[in-house]
Amino acid sequence: MPKQYRKRGKNALDADDIEWLENNYRDEAAEDGPPAGDRWSTWDLSVPTERGPRPYPGWLVTELAAVDTELGVLKTGKEADVHLISRGVPGTDRQCLLAAKRYRSGEHRLFHRDAGYLEGRRMRDSRMSRAMAGRTAFGKQVIAGQWAGAEFAALTRLFELGLPVPYPVQIVGTEVLEEFIGTPDGYAAPRLANVSDDLPGLWEQLVDAMVRLAHEGLAHGDLSPYNILVHEGRLVIIDLPQIVDVISHPAGPEFLDRDARNVATWFAGKGLPQADPDGLAALLRAEARVN
Repeated sequence: MPKQYRKRGKNALDADDIEWLENNYRDEAAEDGPPAGDRWSTWDLSVPTERGPRPYPGWLVTELAAVDTELGVLKTGKEADVHLISRGVPGTDRQCLLAAKRYRSGEHRLFHRDAGYLEGRRMRDSRMSRAMAGRTAFGKQVIAGQWAGAEFAALTRLFELGLPVPYPVQIVGTEVLEEFIGTPDGYAAPRLANVSDDLPGLWEQLVDAMVRLAHEGLAHGDLSPYNILVHEGRLVIIDLPQIVDVISHPAGPEFLDRDARNVATWFAGKGLPQADPDGLAALLRAEARVN
């Protein structure tokens, strides 16, 4: 494992971090691999501010002797792929499943929406700002770090508020590890788009979550039936890197409206008369105290 790890600020990613992650860690990990699995647990590579809220849940494996085993790809996307990982201590029954969201390398990444979502996210380092604006390879890597950091920060904040999101386990560079939502044998929970049972109850859960989010001055920014999971009758909202502060963002109210329209239109199409896009948008705007 790496011999040294320089502490970084909360969710920060600078040029040294990128170089260390891409070169040092992979090389040393290959030389000193685990006795089983694909890599040592990355838990000790994250400082406390890059780990989930305390107290850590009992199911989470935090032992330094643990190893991570790749079990396959859960989801592919334009900005990132989500992998299923088993983290466990060899020779014991200590094991948990994690979802690892990995933002892709700069030459393959397609951040087709980043200009709108990253409005207001400015780097103090002018070199990084210029690289981001020019979409250089380094700039894209910095953007990837911003997306990963934004997602981890959003998950942490919403989890602490009691909103239905996966527990954020840790962030290492451009990889966000979070609670796997699914069965113990690795079957992921279905997306809302593929669910037909108890839609009135799910609608009530979703409206409650969106209202609470709006009360905090936030919008998901890209909410749809495809990034909401249904696990044992409970809604779980995922894919949060683009979460929007509706007060400070110049298009904040429009993001609220779009989220409302996306989900309410889907429920209305399933025959729920209470799913009114305009009514939900008005409710969210009032809760967020925006016009």
